Amino acid sequence: MTNALVHKRPELSLPSPIGDLEAYIQAVNRIPMLSAEEERRLARRWREHEDVEAARQLVLSHLRFVVHVARGYTGYGLPLADLIQEGNIGLMKAVKRFDPGLGVRLVSFAVHWIRAEIHEFILRNWRIVKVATTKAQRKLFFNLRSAKKRLGWLSRDEVEAVAEDLDVSPETVLEMEGRLAGQDVPFDPQADADEDESPYSAPAGYLPDLRYEPAAAVEESDWERWNRERLRAALATLDARSRDIVERRWLSEPKATLQELADIYGVSAERIRQIEKNALRRLQRAMAA
Repeated sequence: MTNALVHKRPELSLPSPIGDLEAYIQAVNRIPMLSAEEERRLARRWREHEDVEAARQLVLSHLRFVVHVARGYTGYGLPLADLIQEGNIGLMKAVKRFDPGLGVRLVSFAVHWIRAEIHEFILRNWRIVKVATTKAQRKLFFNLRSAKKRLGWLSRDEVEAVAEDLDVSPETVLEMEGRLAGQDVPFDPQADADEDESPYSAPAGYLPDLRYEPAAAVEESDWERWNRERLRAALATLDARSRDIVERRWLSEPKATLQELADIYGVSAERIRQIEKNALRRLQRAMAA
């Protein structure tokens, strides 16, 4: 296979987030999503015949997902448009390597490539972590930043556990933790702050509030609807008893216990657990198809 997809990106004629970002997000949200069969057909056309138009359709239909992933990285203080642009590169790399014969949807395969490109971009542009050059250090940076949000400063035992898990020294963990702490600034300026001070000295000055953004609301709604439709289709593949057990155990409130369902179907609670386990495995396969 040639490098036509990534090395000839202009031929794909993709919309760019650089410019009017809101217009871009609205545009990609209007692009229809592909069914599993359409996705497999286009992927075969690209993989077997290097049909660039087929690759273009695969990329376009997943641009909204890149936006969805990129939003999760806005807390690093980098422009969302740049994060999306890097994520799009990861998406194109994923399409180039995607094998429809693996039995998984492109979105499940592509998320790793999208995140990898965004991670690389953050590491190249965030001053405080430019020394994170190894794979272990990069993994440490992202994992440690998430852990600090939940736990604050790590204890000695937690430092050693993180070091062992990521195959780095405890000193490296402590050094990275110190760098992360050094980046922290008050979210709101102090009461006695100089009025002439730039508002961009604190995160409040450059992090947009996206909670009530119409495009984000539409995107989230579309994403939830798509997942509901996939779940509904997957449930339809189960037999009536398995579907009822899954719905009562996972989709209803209050949730039924194993014993309650055992009494209804006249079997043991262990048998209900086995049916539930098999049904969930079948659902997972159906949703990945």
